[in-house]
Amino acid sequence: MLALLPLLATTFAAPSADATAAAGASVSAGGAQASAGGQADASAPAKLSKRRDKRWIHRWAPERGRQMGELGIYGGVIAPARNLELFQAELGLPRQGFAPLSRAAFDVGARLSYLPLRFFGFELEGGAMPARANGRAATMWTARGHLIAQLGLWSVTPFALVGASALGVSSDRAAVGNDVDAGIHFGVGVKFFLTRYAMLRVDLRDTVTSARGVDKGATNTIEALLGLSLTLGRARDVDRPARPQPQPEPPADRDGDGVLDRDDQCIDVPGDKPTGCPPPPDRDGDGFRDPDDACPEVPGIAPDGCPDRDPDKDGILDPDDACPDKPETKNGFEDGDGCPDEVPGEFGQLEVLQGVFFDTNKDTLRPESRKRLDEAVAALTKHASVRVEVSGHTDSTGNREHNMELSQRRADAVKRYLVEHGIDAARIETRGAGPDEPLDTNASKAGRAQNRRIEFRVLR
Repeated sequence: MLALLPLLATTFAAPSADATAAAGASVSAGGAQASAGGQADASAPAKLSKRRDKRWIHRWAPERGRQMGELGIYGGVIAPARNLELFQAELGLPRQGFAPLSRAAFDVGARLSYLPLRFFGFELEGGAMPARANGRAATMWTARGHLIAQLGLWSVTPFALVGASALGVSSDRAAVGNDVDAGIHFGVGVKFFLTRYAMLRVDLRDTVTSARGVDKGATNTIEALLGLSLTLGRARDVDRPARPQPQPEPPADRDGDGVLDRDDQCIDVPGDKPTGCPPPPDRDGDGFRDPDDACPEVPGIAPDGCPDRDPDKDGILDPDDACPDKPETKNGFEDGDGCPDEVPGEFGQLEVLQGVFFDTNKDTLRPESRKRLDEAVAALTKHASVRVEVSGHTDSTGNREHNMELSQRRADAVKRYLVEHGIDAARIETRGAGPDEPLDTNASKAGRAQNRRIEFRVLR
């Protein structure tokens, strides 16, 4: 461990000129900042590198070609073997003064390591374990040395160790007295190199010593330890002040239009972003540039720059609108021509079909109904664009549900007659209103007769 003395000296000394020069190749993100003028602050002292240019898993791994050392403390728990031959023997005492030590005790100590190679080194440890025996204090202690082998490739480094140790106890004779046993120990663990100097370490140990009794062989004492160590001997790499960088020439904009020459498609003519070229013309002056104007020579409106194709706003576009300056009357009659109009008078006469009769409580049309229905056929044939609703109505006599069904069947019977005489079924809708829409009172015979009817209504 004498090799640690020069190691300590070189670790805390100022970096040499050679070390400083070698460190110039590793400039991390934590280096000195350049001044506002782009010049480095040459007077800023060099700082030890935090190696932020590396991933943490590789940042603080044990270093190749370096003689490193570790100085640390640890704490943990020890579980002494129940048959541990660690007592001061006296023939006059029961069991010669033997007493089992505590099942578990605290374990504290210090260690010093020297690792001449990245994967191999030596270590010394000393520790104390305050235990009890026979109800009295009995302080265990240990001194040990071992070889340590480690897989020093990452900042998280697993290791294994084996070595020789002395395990002793110091107490009153009323406890177990004073004794020391030689043994061997071995263990495994992991080191966590947190920073340039700080390292966290976890150990699991097994110390093998003599068991009580001449012919009882050996026994095992287990320890679990958590330690914190100071690591020594790393390379003295430093963050160097950033070298001043040459300032690039400002990007050129020959025509001064705000679009740089490298992006400007019209480099000598001022234009608009993003191309840097002048906007395309708008020959008709309607605000739509010619490439976007479907009618570039005629002023127009949104969305395509063409003239308004529905000036009367009736939803029928020119040239399909026979009356482009007058809106269509939406009344179900010739609504597709774009002109104002009125429903022909024939349909006003058909609103209530006087003269349409059915057999009592049936949907069978009586022969005297044909004249009136033929007039309806003639009107629908003459005005082929008209669609109508045929509704059936009853008086309030009898069951309402029956009347609703009867009125629907009578409306359907009228539709069948119209279709059979050449009217497109798609132009006719039917509805059964039952007694719900009376024209007259149901309290008199004449009123009930008025309420039993067929109505036509032009659909819009």
